[in-house]
Amino acid sequence: MNETPAPARAVVEGRTDVTMPSTTRPGPALEPVRPLRLAVLDMSGTTVEEGGLQDDAFSTALREEGIEGGGSRHDAMVGYFRRSRGTPRHEVFRSLFSEDAVSARRANRRFETAYDELLAERGVRPVQGAAEAMAELREAGMKIVLTTGFARHTQNMILESLGWMGVSDLSLCPSDAGRGVPYPDMILTALLALDLDDVRSVLVAGDTVGDIRAGQRAGAGLTVGVLSGYHDGPALTAAGATAVVPSVRDIPALVRGR
Repeated sequence: MNETPAPARAVVEGRTDVTMPSTTRPGPALEPVRPLRLAVLDMSGTTVEEGGLQDDAFSTALREEGIEGGGSRHDAMVGYFRRSRGTPRHEVFRSLFSEDAVSARRANRRFETAYDELLAERGVRPVQGAAEAMAELREAGMKIVLTTGFARHTQNMILESLGWMGVSDLSLCPSDAGRGVPYPDMILTALLALDLDDVRSVLVAGDTVGDIRAGQRAGAGLTVGVLSGYHDGPALTAAGATAVVPSVRDIPALVRGR
């Protein structure tokens, strides 16, 4: 009786805590690994460090809706917002105010306004090594797409704040594609927009289970969880990550090791 091969261990910058299934490398009766041609990278928590802007903007939106801190409803809403990290913000508010569509839209607008004001005041910064990682992936022949769960104007403000307006081949938000994570729409939109013909040539990287599920649902060739953002390694692995690495800066080494 044949035994299932044990997972191979990939070493990234001297670490041995990156798990890669053995089927990611060619072997007897296995299809050769396809070259990666596109990296779809999440922004918040993966390539961008926000410093708590989302939580502060969310608290402002709730307060302006008359939901003060310290109450059970407030705490339940904050818990849901944090568990839903990565989900498009308008969908989060739609779920939180499911009994009142008007309140949901108003709260979402207040969140976006508060976030934009905080962004203008405090700014954001790149995850350490993110710009260098994207440059290395480009040198390896890959196109770069940056994705977010924010609205388009907020995404543009973040990119402008970082000086990243030209760093990627494309930037996408949920309204550009139809739906955000955990749906695969932005990944498939990127593939089509850049005239690529095989989703197995796509690398998807993110810090939330929604990012990983989107990559899995799209059929991406490599779906990488990063530990610089919201969800931990076990959660990302359980969601189906092909590999989990400490940071986006570790991804080029992972690509070179395929």
